[in-house]
Amino acid sequence: MRLTCFFAVFFFLSLSLQAQVNPLKVFERDTTASNFQVQRIKDIKLKYITRGARLTDPRTVLNRVKPVRKRYKRFKPQSFWTKINEFGLNINEVAFVNWNAGGENSVSALGSGRFVRNYKFRYLNWNNEAQLRYGINAQEGRKLRKTDDQIRLASAISFRKDTITSWYYSFKATFNTQFSNGFKYPDRDTPISRFMSPGYLFLGAGKSYIPEGGKFNLYISPLTQKATFVLDKDLSEQGAFGVDPGESIFMEIGFLINNSWETEILKNVIMNHRVSLYTDYLLSFGNVDVDWEMNFNLKVNKFINANIGTHVIYDDDIKFDEELAEDGTIINPGTPRIQFKQLLGVGLTYAF
Repeated sequence: MRLTCFFAVFFFLSLSLQAQVNPLKVFERDTTASNFQVQRIKDIKLKYITRGARLTDPRTVLNRVKPVRKRYKRFKPQSFWTKINEFGLNINEVAFVNWNAGGENSVSALGSGRFVRNYKFRYLNWNNEAQLRYGINAQEGRKLRKTDDQIRLASAISFRKDTITSWYYSFKATFNTQFSNGFKYPDRDTPISRFMSPGYLFLGAGKSYIPEGGKFNLYISPLTQKATFVLDKDLSEQGAFGVDPGESIFMEIGFLINNSWETEILKNVIMNHRVSLYTDYLLSFGNVDVDWEMNFNLKVNKFINANIGTHVIYDDDIKFDEELAEDGTIINPGTPRIQFKQLLGVGLTYAF
């Protein structure tokens, strides 16, 4: 009886295992039956929508599409150049009609231009600047007179050993001259200066301190060559501006310090300061030539501003009150003096 029960149990277990386990066919081919159909799941509207569900419709409805009215700027790659273009025009006018206190009608105009191209990337700093100024005055009863005249070009290339320090090894060149003839009014027959008479060229090497922002620049050069050009024949024969009589170039080797600084001292009041100190090693060491310019720009708006400025020059090679004999020989070579110029004007400024 027990043996019969054992065989019965074994028989039923073997049938159940054969019904559940099928042999695994790893390399069985996919079906190629022609009656294959795609079954789509029926959309079911949810009764309760979760708060985080995105109910966006992927279909585009044409009547809801609006044209793009805002014009987006194109992508521009980063530039390491800083560019400044400024044009200015100051006009002063005084007119009188039956004015009991007296006076003469006059009009003054001063045009200026400033162009800056600066490049800075890691170890290299290259600064270029051009300043142009010219002013005239028209007064009733007399001819036009020049009130301002300047051409100034400067270029400096600097290197530094790492990106942390603000001290650079620099090579700098500066050139100064004027546009037209200068006279000691009312004398209009004998010019006391011309284009490239004088002209000043400074070439030197040294170190510069340029902190981040580029608004402050201190340049110290222990070796700078100064060249004074007097290309006008008459002025050259007179030995004007330090050249030997008959010569057109006067060379000097000396020590130069330049400093420029731009800062906003008050709201909409910007100060521009520039000073140059030079002394010659060979002829007059310790006698310092000074060229100091300071301007205050008071901005009214984007296009209108007021300008207050001073310019001081002292050069031992520029003599005043020279005395000549009847035969043309120099009795008294004259003495150097401080040259001072003051400027006050309101005008238009355009920058781009």
